[in-house]
Amino acid sequence: MRLYPAIDLRGGNCVRLYQGDYDQETVYGDDPVAQAMGFVEAGAEWLHVVDLDAALTGEPTNRPVIAAICSASPVPVQVGGGVRTVEAANALFEAGVERVVIGTAALENPDLVRQVAADHPVAVGLDAKGGEVATHGWTERTGRTVHDLAEEFADAGVAALVVTEISRDGTLEGPDVEGLSALLRSTAIPVVASGGVGTLAHLQTLSTVEADGRRFDGAIVGKAIYEGAFTVPEAIDALRVAT
Repeated sequence: MRLYPAIDLRGGNCVRLYQGDYDQETVYGDDPVAQAMGFVEAGAEWLHVVDLDAALTGEPTNRPVIAAICSASPVPVQVGGGVRTVEAANALFEAGVERVVIGTAALENPDLVRQVAADHPVAVGLDAKGGEVATHGWTERTGRTVHDLAEEFADAGVAALVVTEISRDGTLEGPDVEGLSALLRSTAIPVVASGGVGTLAHLQTLSTVEADGRRFDGAIVGKAIYEGAFTVPEAIDALRVAT
């Protein structure tokens, strides 16, 4: 199970939101490239980057920062936020991104996922409140469930589902293990868990969940690392011991 340290970008800064609320933002630094390199030097094998500005508006505000992170990073970078066209996806791949995460557009234009996935690694981002998927930077609810959408993309050739329980995100109170486990049992697509991890025990719990011999592909962790709850090496060691 992989650790995906998170770098959420807003206005060029490293930030975290509380439960997806853009009005509850904490800024953790103004040098995302240095933050990315810190994660890599600590042992991270992947980086997870989100352009929060693009997620809200569709405008690729932080693309130059993302390109700089990719240029500096020796490990693959996964990027989401505002990927709503083939052109936007291709611009990220040209910037050095290894895998794009398509969220809002996956619901509004499912064929986009298939188009991009035909040539490049794609993950579908499913951000949900109580199992109901939300879009446009987590501001609009859709009436559809993560299970509905996982089934819809079962044959789309996607590399992973990145699943965030918005009500847990930024709280450090623990991931939605029950909901994530149910999804793992219902889909053959690799699942990356996101939202709520606040302790090493949370990571260990996620790493022991199993369904038909399958486990989560990874866990995205942001605030717990920034707040000093544990370090990247400690998280990697915990996942290694647990598995």
